This record gives sequence, C-alpha cells and structure tokens, in this order.
Amino acid sequence: MRVVQVVHQYPPSHVGGTELYTQSVSRALAGRGHQVTVFCRESRPRGGLEDAIEEGVHVLRMWSGTPGPARRFLATFGDRAARQFFEQSLDRIQPDIVHIQHLMGLPVALIQCLRRRDIPFVVTLHDYWWLCANAQLITNYSGALCEGPRAYLNCACCVLARARERPGRAQASGCSLWPVAPALTPLLAWRGHLLRGALRQAQRLIVPSRFVERWYRSQGVGQGSIECIPHGVDVPRCLPDHRGAPAPLQLAYVGGLSWQKGVHVVVDAVTGLNVQLSVAGDESFDPYYVASLRERAAANVHFLGRLSCQQVWELLSRSHAVLIPSLWHETFSLIAHESFAAGVPVIASRVGALADAISDGGDGLLVMPGDDEAWRSALRRLVDESDLLPKLRSNVRPPMGLDEHVDRLERLYQACQARASLT
Repeated sequence: MRVVQVVHQYPPSHVGGTELYTQSVSRALAGRGHQVTVFCRESRPRGGLEDAIEEGVHVLRMWSGTPGPARRFLATFGDRAARQFFEQSLDRIQPDIVHIQHLMGLPVALIQCLRRRDIPFVVTLHDYWWLCANAQLITNYSGALCEGPRAYLNCACCVLARARERPGRAQASGCSLWPVAPALTPLLAWRGHLLRGALRQAQRLIVPSRFVERWYRSQGVGQGSIECIPHGVDVPRCLPDHRGAPAPLQLAYVGGLSWQKGVHVVVDAVTGLNVQLSVAGDESFDPYYVASLRERAAANVHFLGRLSCQQVWELLSRSHAVLIPSLWHETFSLIAHESFAAGVPVIASRVGALADAISDGGDGLLVMPGDDEAWRSALRRLVDESDLLPKLRSNVRPPMGLDEHVDRLERLYQACQARASLT
C-alpha cells in the first residue's frame, strides 16, 4: 500500500507528540512493507523541496520561507507554494491513501487536491486546532480552560491577546480586547467553516482518546465517522530498572516547557520536599518561560534539556513517579502511557484525557490543575505515606503497544481504500 502521511512539522527539526507519533507510525508501516512517504513543512529561507530516506521512510520536506505565527495562521486560507509542492508529490507517488496528522501552517486546499484525485484520506485529531485556532482550548487572555468557539468572539480575543503578550509571562486575568474582537470574527468564522468542511470529507476521523471524541461530537463534528484508536507505545525490548530506595524520591517531568504545561506548578510544589525533580524538555521553544522556571527552582530541581527517546526511557527507569501538571485538556499524553509501560505511576492534573487515563488512587493520583497547594499535598503524600507508592506501582498496567496500534491503522486504511473503490 502506498501511504502518505501529512504533518505540519517533523523530526529532527521539531520534536513533539504529533511529530514523534507520525515518525514512529511511518517507520512501523514501512517495516511491514508499505511504501510510506511523509510530507511536511520546514521553516527555511526562500523555497524548495528536499527528498530523504530515513529508516525506510521517504520524507519530503517543503519550505517557502520562515513563517511566523501570523503566516502559519493565514496559510490555512491559501499557500500556493505548499499546494504546488503537494500536487507534484501526489503526481509522483500516486498514493492509495493519505493520513493527515496535522495541517497547521499548511493550506486546507491540500484536501481539495485529494478530493479532485479521488484519493481517500483519514484525519487524526491530535488536538483541537481544527476548531480552536489556539489548538489547546485554553485562553491567551486569562489562562482559563475554554469550551470552544462562542460566536468566535472569544477566539478573536484569544488571537489579539496572543499578538500582544510578552513571551513567558503569566496570563493576565480578564480580557480588555472585547471591543475590537468583532473585527476579527468573520475571518475566524470562515476558518471554522473551511476546516469543518474538510473534516466532513474525510473517510474517517481518528481520535486518541474518548475525551477528544466527546469534545468533537459536542461541537457537531464526526457524527458516525469517528474511531478511537489510542496511540501505541513503542517500548524498548529490555526495560531496565535503576530505581534505588525511595529516599529521596526521584520525580520526573518530560514534555513541553511552556506555560500551559504547568511546569511552574510542580517546580514550586517540590520546594522544601525531600524529593529530586528532573525536568526534561526543549528549552529553546519558550526561553523566557524556561528562564522564569530556573529563577524559581530550588536546588532539588534539575534541568536536563531535550532528551532522545533512549534517554527518556533511561530517565523513566530511575524515576519513582512522573508528574504531568498540565493546565489544558491534554488529548492523550504519550509520556503518561510511556510511564505506565515502564511501570511508573503518574501524578497528573484532573483535566482532559488525563482524567480518563489515570485511576486516582489506582495507578496514580489526580490533582486539580494549577492548584499549588493541592500539588504540594499530593507530593507530600508520596514522601510521608510509605505504602502509597508501592500500591500505585502495583496497579500500573501496560498500555497498547505500537504493533497493535499499527494493526488497527492498517485495517482502517484497507477499509477506507475498499470503500473508496466502490464509489
């Protein structure tokens, strides 16, 4: 089967949940004999298209300049260079199916290219970007969780707040931008119309968790066409266990270093506790926020920078618990499932898919997001209650593996291809 994976960005230039998922799935499919191509966007001067073969996967990287946030937003409405590169790629590859992982910074016209050629395609809803320009259902003007567009006025206020905010600072309360927000609502409404229309044309919509499915259905998207396939975890053949005696406890945070990830909450919470906290993540994404973390961190907080996959597993092998203090509705959280694969309990915010994935008092603890005292109390329990950590660890169960996940993807691809051939 000739499969094209479309994603907004790809390793090694960008390392995030969607990017790593696309890479692991593409390599797994190629390992099963499929002809797999990844089409992605790079940020480089001028324009061009680069071919590479990486672990059996054909990677096509296109670029047409170095887009900032505004240009990435406007690209949804049209980007002639990206469309031309995509058209050329389709002509060369003649795919049997296309899997759209993310279209941020790419034009919705790519879907028109597929429809014109009668190429079946599926979409994975990795986040809320298709209906929320902020992608994470958390407001830029107050830092509060959002339920979705309200006549797109709140979305316009979010865009304006992001345009004027200082990087790395805490969000201000309230929004002083409502009077000028109506000027932006037609553009955001048109964006919503375009992207909803694109989703309606997909053969199937894939979601990584039931929470994401419930939210999109609440917005009138995907009635009858959504399939929940949790991400598979690519577990090393031999998982070491380097945990020593739990004194002091070895805690870990692995993920994005940005305000909505709530890292500052746990950095504050461990101050004065007999624990060691390792913080791993790309410090270049939001250097202002990272600087603020370093300023407030006590001596028991250690910043490890960006880790390779192998280094992440090594960190998990010596950690007693993993912390996920997200302030937004996480859609899956790969690190939570990797932690379970390594037999490590998870302490996480009671929000989004995390609340479904973690059993409070079972294989981890759930804490109110952003509540410093609640987090400090939960971590103190790990220190003071000697039987709590062994109990949590005994309840950890392995998540779905990558092989099973790819099995389900293959069956979905085949069903969509068969259905398309009948129409």
